[in-house]
Amino acid sequence: MSSEVKIIRGRGIPLVGNDIDTDRIIPARFLRCVTFDGLGEQVFKDDRAQSNGTHPFDQPQYQEAKLLVVNANFGCGSSREHAPQAIARWGIDGIIGESFAEIFFGNCVAMGVACVTADPATVKTLQEAIALHPNLEMTLDLQTRQVQFQGFSASVNMEAGPHQMLTTGTWDTCGQLVSNRDAIRITAAKLPYLAWK
Repeated sequence: MSSEVKIIRGRGIPLVGNDIDTDRIIPARFLRCVTFDGLGEQVFKDDRAQSNGTHPFDQPQYQEAKLLVVNANFGCGSSREHAPQAIARWGIDGIIGESFAEIFFGNCVAMGVACVTADPATVKTLQEAIALHPNLEMTLDLQTRQVQFQGFSASVNMEAGPHQMLTTGTWDTCGQLVSNRDAIRITAAKLPYLAWK
């Protein structure tokens, strides 16, 4: 399927700190939106305002990054799906962290955003390398469960179920329906309650 997520390549953005909750990722006042369009512009809105331009998501060297590197318990707090939507619509395709809140993690998988865990030392190495060399291209390989850049390689973890969903494209339920439309039509034709007159 075209929805397979196997390798993510691109520059990174470091976001240091534990327990960054969904209200910080996307403040509650932005939850009234009818669609998720425009949420990328509001990601970390209050943190960014308080940082006066020094927040990583405001720094010019991190614009167009594809991989976000975070610390422990990222995405904790309320279960708002707007949080991963805002991160993805800003441009992030994958998140490497020490740990994730369970609902946040599930919401990411449901939209094809890869969340992998790594030990604290690996996360620190990645964050420091990105801070020193913002143009550094990193590769997150879900198939080999490795993150790599310029001679550095480290293992990352993802449970078997989410890993299978992302690498086979089965996270994309709408895509599955579309790709199986012929089989769905055949089955529907056999169901008497769909052909009832």
